[in-house]
Amino acid sequence: MRVAVIGGGPGGLYFAALAQRLSPEWEITVWERNARDDAFGFGVVFSDETLDGIAQADPAVFAAMSARFARWSDIDVRYGGEVHVSGGHGFAALDRNRLREILQNRCAELGVRVHYGTEAPPVEELSAGYDLVVAADGIRSTARDTYASSFRPDLDERHSRYMWLSTDRVFEAFTFIVEKQDFGSIQVHAYPYDDRRSTFIVEIAEDDWRRAGFEALADREFARGESDEASVRRCEEILAEHLDGHRLIPNASKWIRFTTIRNASWRHGNVVLLGDAAHTAHFSIGSGTKLAMEDALALAACLHEHPDVTSALAAYEAERRPVVESTQRAAQASLEWFENVGRYTDQEPPQFAFNLLTRSRRVTYDNLRVRDEGFTTAVDTWHADDSPLTAARPGTPAATTVPPMFRPFRLGGLLLRNRVVVPPTALYTAREGVPGDFELVHLSTRALGGSGLVLAGMTAVSADGRATRGCPGLYTDEQEAAWRRITDFVHGQSDTCLGIQLTHAGRRAATGVPRADGRAVPLGADGWPLLAASPQAWDENSAIPREATRRDMDAITRDFATAAARAHRAGFDVLELQYGHGHLMSGFLSPLTNERTDEYGGDLTGRLRFPLEVLRAVRAVWPEGKALLVRISATDWADGGTGEAEAVEIARALGEAGADAIDVSTGEVVAHERPRYGRSYQTPYADLIRNATELPTIAVGAISTYDDVNSIILAGRADLCAVGRAQLHDPLWTLHAAAAQGYSGPAAPWPASWRAGSGRPPGARTDRVPPRLQLLRAASTPVHQRWVPRLPANVSAC
Repeated sequence: MRVAVIGGGPGGLYFAALAQRLSPEWEITVWERNARDDAFGFGVVFSDETLDGIAQADPAVFAAMSARFARWSDIDVRYGGEVHVSGGHGFAALDRNRLREILQNRCAELGVRVHYGTEAPPVEELSAGYDLVVAADGIRSTARDTYASSFRPDLDERHSRYMWLSTDRVFEAFTFIVEKQDFGSIQVHAYPYDDRRSTFIVEIAEDDWRRAGFEALADREFARGESDEASVRRCEEILAEHLDGHRLIPNASKWIRFTTIRNASWRHGNVVLLGDAAHTAHFSIGSGTKLAMEDALALAACLHEHPDVTSALAAYEAERRPVVESTQRAAQASLEWFENVGRYTDQEPPQFAFNLLTRSRRVTYDNLRVRDEGFTTAVDTWHADDSPLTAARPGTPAATTVPPMFRPFRLGGLLLRNRVVVPPTALYTAREGVPGDFELVHLSTRALGGSGLVLAGMTAVSADGRATRGCPGLYTDEQEAAWRRITDFVHGQSDTCLGIQLTHAGRRAATGVPRADGRAVPLGADGWPLLAASPQAWDENSAIPREATRRDMDAITRDFATAAARAHRAGFDVLELQYGHGHLMSGFLSPLTNERTDEYGGDLTGRLRFPLEVLRAVRAVWPEGKALLVRISATDWADGGTGEAEAVEIARALGEAGADAIDVSTGEVVAHERPRYGRSYQTPYADLIRNATELPTIAVGAISTYDDVNSIILAGRADLCAVGRAQLHDPLWTLHAAAAQGYSGPAAPWPASWRAGSGRPPGARTDRVPPRLQLLRAASTPVHQRWVPRLPANVSAC
């Protein structure tokens, strides 16, 4: 087998070495355009997981790497004049040039031919003359460009500027520095990689970069290998306090923007992409070198395990793509956090440090507690002390022993006993809009299940405003009485706050109950007339709605206000208005669905006009002592739709008009949306609105673990968390979350009749006590480890 490798970086060299080791008879040739001794880059970081793979795959390479590692376990967060330290993480770093030298030597030992200082032949020529071509030629891959129609690359260039540097200050740990300056914010990602130097990456948002004067300093083309020395010196001035008299050392260093690279396919015939040519992940979460070497290991293994190149490449991509995409999701969350770091620079240092460490959603509250209980306890103590509501009463647990999700929160005129919300759930069991026994059982079970707030869902303000015939309403005396029966029962059994969501379905009205795939089929001739902001059908199968007239809007405003008054009389504590998900009010707010040319269309001011009129009318009849929420879709997940800036302005306007909090959802505004689903995928929008407007927010969307709820609350990303599907799976989810965390205080009261079930029932082998089987116990790993450079042989320590 003849194999051509384009690119002699760590990924290409490591693949060549592993493949040659597995198949000594193969002819493997590497082309590297730089000279063997050219030095580029600084330190690279490896996880313990990746190092375990390297140790198993090639012990010789691992031994050579280990001899030169810088190792530590701490992360320092320097912000607001304080340093917060979190331990137990585990890092190993190495000079990238030393790593490349190790891999060069290993390739030479194994007989791999490497052409240094030589451009590779065209990829088409290599593909014709070799059995396999591995394109490890980096971010600007010519192989990827040549077969772009097959690989279908997506290059997402981001907004912030960053510069790779090193410094002769040897940091003792992974160090994040965030500084507020007169021009904005600047941040640093720094870590040691040998006895003499640390990597030092400076990052700054585009607007702040311009205000800091960097645009003028970088206003010319730099030659290949040249550094922007003026910007380096400016960074030294700004960050002098953290350099402690040391210098910044450039190496072909200039301001660049990070590009996230994704490819629809990683292979074309016998050509395959590896490392940065196939994918990139932001430097704030992991090393591209780490991913490239993992790719190399998987590709070499698949080629060894499969009978032909075609099946091996398919297996390689099938194995690696899910791993890479998972890493990219976490990296994207981290990237966006740092791009918007100015959003958090009013947070107190303990919360800021916790927020930074949990930014990717991979590291969580529980995870940090396992790694370093002292750090998490300190942040918990700050959070408990920050709110007088968490002060311990006689006979109750100390505030610091109460998980964040079980700390009370004041919502409008109400005091919620905890931060967990049961979101509005469409049940489709009402008859003629009248809720029945199923609604009673559903809401009472959730209320007894421990959540602080339970919301009844998708309740129409008029018969024509129902989405389906099975939706409840609040526009008749019979409906009001039925709701009163439910609230009386719930309040008689629990102190859980009970709310109701009011809506007019707009162009999404008059459908059947959604099928298993979530699609709702229009009722057609058996339905009722549709009304919307503009005469625009939901999809090709839906009827075209009538554009709402001024008379229609007056009637709808009265319907909302009347329903709100009924909700108060029916005994609800909280009212939520549905202004998202493509319903009538959402149709007015989105530029994709509002095509009006009158004062209720056009720019955001016009599109907000009618929703604000309705909100003010509802606020006028809804008591101040209760809470008024508004749910919005913070993004339409479609080009030209509502984006982050408009979502903030919408939320701010709703708050000024009387909303006590914003329930932040996304999407369902247009049928052609393309959401980015994932764990807690809507939480960043709740985070955005909360920190941009200071309005309380409810985070919702694929939040299913108490660990995620605690993380979101403690980081300040939202004030409340709506846990939906997990509570359909387990109606006692909140009580079980309390039991799992060892909490038994007033924020999670078990009904007296159920108290015997508050502990986890015993199961098979739960009563087994394991014997001691170790003569000598292994020493426990210290939580805090710092990197202390090794002293040269001729220098003695004092």
